Amino acid sequence: MAVTLNHTIVHARDRRESAEFLAHILGLAVGAPTGPFLPVTVANGVTLDFATTPEGPIAGQHYAFLISEEEFDAAFARLRATGNPYWADPHQTRPGEINHNDGGRGVYFLDPAGHYLEMLTRPYGG
Repeated sequence: MAVTLNHTIVHARDRRESAEFLAHILGLAVGAPTGPFLPVTVANGVTLDFATTPEGPIAGQHYAFLISEEEFDAAFARLRATGNPYWADPHQTRPGEINHNDGGRGVYFLDPAGHYLEMLTRPYGG
């Protein structure tokens, strides 16, 4: 059997707030709660299981989403409508810009829990 990623747990102060934020930006649905998790499933079947972590620090993680040019247009418009800051680079030195790496487009932004999200239209090195 080929190895595939099935799911990952995404810690958040409020699982619903973070799951709904990501789902809204990417045009996805939030699934029904499964125990302590609130799932958002992407097109290749990988589920991000959001879990509320009420105490202690949340270590920010990086999640990158490969999307089509059309999906980028729609998602980027939704991101801008939220008023959240965004950057063209992972070091946040190019605020309010997108990048054109590998002939595509990409942007970085933070979710409500402080995770560093990325949308890109071309895989790196592609």
